Amino acid sequence: MSTVTIPKFSPGEAVTEQDGLIHGVSAQELQVLGEQCFDARARAYCPYSLFRVGASLLLTTSSATDTSAAHTIIGANVENASYPVGTCAERVAMGTAVMAGHRIGSFKAVGVTTDIDDFCSPCGMCRQFLREFLKLETPIFMFNKEGKWIVRTMGELLPLSFGPDVLPPREELRKNQEDDKAKTA
Repeated sequence: MSTVTIPKFSPGEAVTEQDGLIHGVSAQELQVLGEQCFDARARAYCPYSLFRVGASLLLTTSSATDTSAAHTIIGANVENASYPVGTCAERVAMGTAVMAGHRIGSFKAVGVTTDIDDFCSPCGMCRQFLREFLKLETPIFMFNKEGKWIVRTMGELLPLSFGPDVLPPREELRKNQEDDKAKTA
């Protein structure tokens, strides 16, 4: 495997910091998040589109003092000759996280990068998939190939979203279905 060149990460737009944090993420955590995205991108399997994508999930177990890569989970896009069968980097990373036992509340931030000059956000399918496991205020950092980044929250990327919190409790759904059956009988 070749060595990945990691740029110095910097904001691609004006950013508001609060107590030295950007959306609750320290500069050190942001550096690790970006590095892990670039590392994941280098591992992408995309022989058809040649469009490499890397994603990194920063776990809430990370801290400003211990920003090791052990507190991130990465994923890269994996293509297939049967094009619709490919999987995006964000879903690979989140699937890996779920298999490791992580659920909603486990994620402090998400990072995504590609090989293009502009910033690339998760696709619609990935936004909905991430929504299942991320709080609406979770920041998603989008890095361009030069290491500049912009950030949006999950709620900003998928406004008026449908997620697990929208569903009524299963007992309520079951009772409503039983009531509907009784009315039609």
